[in-house]
Amino acid sequence: MATTTAALPDRAGLERRGGRFLHEFFDVLNLATVATVFYICLAVAFTRWLPTLYFDPFAQWALEGIRYLRQTLISGMCALVAIALVQALARALDWSSRRTLAVGALAIVAAAMVGAAGRLIVFGVPLADIPTRWTWGTSIVGLWSLVGGLGFALAQFAREEAGARRRLNDVACARETLEAQMVQARLSALQAQIEPHFLFNTLANVKRLYETAPERGRAMLVSLIDYLRAALPSMRRTGSTLKRELELARAYLTILRMRMGDRLRFTIEVEPSLLAAEMPPLVLGTLIENAIKHGLSPLPEGGSIVIRAARAGDDVRIEVRDTGRGFTDVGGSGVGLANIRSRLAALYGARAALELAANAPRGVVATVALPWRAGAGVPA
Repeated sequence: MATTTAALPDRAGLERRGGRFLHEFFDVLNLATVATVFYICLAVAFTRWLPTLYFDPFAQWALEGIRYLRQTLISGMCALVAIALVQALARALDWSSRRTLAVGALAIVAAAMVGAAGRLIVFGVPLADIPTRWTWGTSIVGLWSLVGGLGFALAQFAREEAGARRRLNDVACARETLEAQMVQARLSALQAQIEPHFLFNTLANVKRLYETAPERGRAMLVSLIDYLRAALPSMRRTGSTLKRELELARAYLTILRMRMGDRLRFTIEVEPSLLAAEMPPLVLGTLIENAIKHGLSPLPEGGSIVIRAARAGDDVRIEVRDTGRGFTDVGGSGVGLANIRSRLAALYGARAALELAANAPRGVVATVALPWRAGAGVPA
């Protein structure tokens, strides 16, 4: 039974090839190619009968021209059908160029012979007398073999060019896919560097608070667990929204204020219309962490952090202002800031940037400029 089943033809494959054959056949044999053959035959008929214009009456000359046009159309249409058949078979059966050219040459000669015989039949020559017209037939077959061969060469050239364009498009698509995968891998690697940097510093704060105030440390640990439960699922995302990142920033700052007390003050000033803006995960959190670690924590009196977001033309500008030590010990070359710049360049190219400036009277203003995009498919 297995042998019988294997011997059966692939019906679905045959149907696909049949459909492909018809598609390719009528792709060659269409109104445009039929019109082209008509004008070629018209030119041949015109050049054939133009010299007789001064020797025959005009009506007789025009009638003979129409008759000759009819005859040439028979040869021209036979050549066109042969070209369409060979091209359709070659594409449906995936013939090589060499095989296509060989079969095409034979088909063009055969079509020229069929066209010559058809012209004699239409002209009224009996079938028995057709072999006696070999001199005329040789010239007609030779002429239309040449014309049909030129047409077939043009069709084959168009086919090869279309195939080359398809291959180039496939290569371009594959390259774009590979580049996208490389960018995604780079983002994942960069984000993998940010996650432990962010979490280890947070856990160090919890450990320090446990050593100084155990009760507050336990409360902070509970808050940290709640924060991580909400934050960890988004750390592996390549996209987020400003609203989501602000919620995580508020939770993070709340945890840190439990440790620092009055030494940490923060405010968030964001227009509601900007909450849906697209924003990479952990960028805002890294800026806040950097401001606290290098700006506020070293000062006995601490300081404040202000988070602002505003629309600037086609961009969204997110600011993190602190009143810390400023650029005394921080030059903006830490791993967190370097990763932010790399991620922005990979995601947005030259359209995004991270800028650092001095705050007045003291501190640093870190500004992230992003192109305005509504975050799609990201829960807010």
